[in-house]
Amino acid sequence: MGFSFEILRRSADGARRGRLSTPHGAVETPAFFFCGTGGAVKGISVEQLSGCGTQGVLANTYHLHLRPGEEIVASLGGLHAMMGWSGPLFTDSGGFQIFSLGHGGVAQEIKCRRTANGSKTLLRIGEDGALFRSYVDGSLHTLTPESSIRIQKLLGADVILPLDECTPYHVNRDYTARSMERSHRWELRSLAEFQKNSDGTQALYGIVQGGVHEDLRKISCDFVVGNNFFGQAIGGSLGSDREEMEQVVAMVGRFLHPSRPTHLLGIGGVRDIFHGVRQGVDSFDCVHPTRMARHGGALLPGSLSDGTGHINLHSGRFARDREPIDRSCDCYACRTASRAYLHHLLRSRETLGGQFVTIHNVRFMNRLMEQIREAIETNSLERLEIAYR
Repeated sequence: MGFSFEILRRSADGARRGRLSTPHGAVETPAFFFCGTGGAVKGISVEQLSGCGTQGVLANTYHLHLRPGEEIVASLGGLHAMMGWSGPLFTDSGGFQIFSLGHGGVAQEIKCRRTANGSKTLLRIGEDGALFRSYVDGSLHTLTPESSIRIQKLLGADVILPLDECTPYHVNRDYTARSMERSHRWELRSLAEFQKNSDGTQALYGIVQGGVHEDLRKISCDFVVGNNFFGQAIGGSLGSDREEMEQVVAMVGRFLHPSRPTHLLGIGGVRDIFHGVRQGVDSFDCVHPTRMARHGGALLPGSLSDGTGHINLHSGRFARDREPIDRSCDCYACRTASRAYLHHLLRSRETLGGQFVTIHNVRFMNRLMEQIREAIETNSLERLEIAYR
């Protein structure tokens, strides 16, 4: 009923096949966690998630704190009971949302896509924590390392994360260093709060910060490795483009604890997953597969050569296409619906269209991870990656 992480196989290129055991079941790794932001993965039911082979979900502390509130979630039996999800569940600390929204909507910049727009909701960052304004009703909230842990305890996720500051790409090295040091102090406070009332039903990961600076990332890795965290997560700014992101993930991979489970926060592109797996990453999460599906983007193997990795079913070229999204896919959408029908549903703004494509994209990601695990076992990861390109 407790937590454990076992590495079952290591490949020569750094990839590893493992098993993460939690009170709500085991996760075969490498694995992908779908984002259930407000207690639901958008466009798909938990029954459909399970039917697509989903192993885990990551929910959002920030959004659940603001609506409906952790006390209400706890009164309903916790997040598992409220959602009807019986499998492993992660929650983040709320830090990423506070700071990405607070910097003016630069969540994309933090994750390698440099844009900055939106209203600023972060009012003040101090040693105690972060003061921010609710996007729901404008009320004021303060999130501290201790309150973030208490919120996540009430939510009842299996794996939880400490509060940290997520600095965007555009800030300078000095600010990144100061922010990292504060995040370390916050993580120690989070760990102390976690250990005060730990009953073995939750595990805490430490988060590595430091932006794109190798010396800072090394310091942050040493901090996480040197403290009693169950697992480790790679967070913060990962650079201005994919090449820089790969450099950051690779450098961090060299400094992490070799036996703890490693999670790469907020990254879920197919190329990024193959690269992360080779750096020893065991799990990923991202809104990309389900968000793209709602806009008609269907993931396909062998479609990376055009730089997208998907087809856009809104396009008129699919209006008479009788083929399924992907002949090799065993999902419900590919077994029952043509591209032409999905094109019609999407263009007609029928919600069923987005639901069909969501089912396909969820199954695509789960099949990808299944194939990666098998490829690690058979030393054929490079061949599999070529097939996806």
